Amino acid sequence: MPTDDLRRRIPQIAKLLDRPVVKAAIAERGRKVVDRVIQAQIGDLRALATEENVPAFESALRAMDARISTGSEAAAGPSLRRVINATGVVVHTNLGRAPLSPEVAAHVAAIASSYSNLEFDLLKGDRGHRETHAERRLQAMLSAESSVVVNNNAAAVLLAVNTFAEGRDVLVSRGELVEIGGSFRIPEILMKGGARLREVGTTNRTRISDFAKAITPETGLILRVHPSNFRIVGFTESASLKELVALGSVRSVRVVEDLGSGLIENMAEPLNHEATLAESLAAGVDVVTASGDKLLGGPQAGLLIGRKEPVDALRRNPLYRALRVDKMTIAALDSVLALHEAGRREALPVPRMLVLPLAEIDARAQRLCDSLVEKHVDAAFEVRDVNSAVGGGAAPDIDLPSRALAVRSGRWSAAVLLRRLREATPPVIARIEDDVLLLDLRTVLPGEDREVEQAIIGMLKDAAAS
Repeated sequence: MPTDDLRRRIPQIAKLLDRPVVKAAIAERGRKVVDRVIQAQIGDLRALATEENVPAFESALRAMDARISTGSEAAAGPSLRRVINATGVVVHTNLGRAPLSPEVAAHVAAIASSYSNLEFDLLKGDRGHRETHAERRLQAMLSAESSVVVNNNAAAVLLAVNTFAEGRDVLVSRGELVEIGGSFRIPEILMKGGARLREVGTTNRTRISDFAKAITPETGLILRVHPSNFRIVGFTESASLKELVALGSVRSVRVVEDLGSGLIENMAEPLNHEATLAESLAAGVDVVTASGDKLLGGPQAGLLIGRKEPVDALRRNPLYRALRVDKMTIAALDSVLALHEAGRREALPVPRMLVLPLAEIDARAQRLCDSLVEKHVDAAFEVRDVNSAVGGGAAPDIDLPSRALAVRSGRWSAAVLLRRLREATPPVIARIEDDVLLLDLRTVLPGEDREVEQAIIGMLKDAAAS
């Protein structure tokens, strides 16, 4: 059919507004929301109005009423939605990193929906300080002199650089000039912090003597960036943290380590080689920085922990007020730290997922597979060995053995099935390997298995109807 003829079949907005389904949507969702959805649907039809896309155009035209109805419902609701993570990436940056446990989430909800003693001293009945909550617990757990919490680890590094080295040089090994999430690079953070980058050594080999030669009266900081999201292997050498601390002490230069992962306690294999905050502090750094939403398993936050004098300087910096966290982050962080302190870290989703026994994952995958087979769903199902990933820029070279439900269809590609799963309620996010849809049960939270099953059944029904 000629393109012009197809475009003439696109309904006029006035006629669409007269349809019963659209009138009902307007009554429930409001005219502005429905207008926005109608414009989007008409735009989709115009894009499909070509001779090559006649079947797709016809399908979209037939589904116009349903799409306006469902589109209006989605547009009227919050954009940020709960999804089920079946990718096998535990700390998934695109999916919000670390989910909170129901216990922690309930505490955050209680604080968010009421007044709190955020900056009020209940004993004295006078003004208090927000630092008396999560920060004091963090200090006690790590036997640290002081700490500061800001909104993420990039902000923590920025605050440290600006406080200790504004207008001065920051020494960083060439092998540590990394790029973190969102194309955010260490050299750019240093520049925005008002400091000058001084590269030390080479990409694969940087000795303590290289740092010693690089120090001048203009040096304000030695920054050590832990390789939490990359590894350099082979012919390598690097200055140890203790060596950097000793050099900084002799030459009166601050030493900060960007640890990244936020691990408080050692973990079992294969994560037992990840550095901890306590190890960094024991080496004598002035300040160590870390994320709250990686291996700690808490909310997005940047933790700065260390000696009292440098941490007090961080708190006095005017940037701190711009970067500090709100009451909900403090409530979540304090609750998460309390679970760690009580020896209950596996009550938190991320620490629990990281050490899930393979037998437990396999049992869940088998139950899901058997249930789908019994329902005679039009697809082939089997349980496969796969590898999960820690994610979030932590432990990049460590695979976590896992089990996944593999879904094959003789009628639809894995890409079509993947998209259909994203359209479920709640959306299920999976992955594809060798044109097979895989749902890794390691990262599916307890209680979500039934929703995953319903999403798969609905996905296959929707694909058959399209």
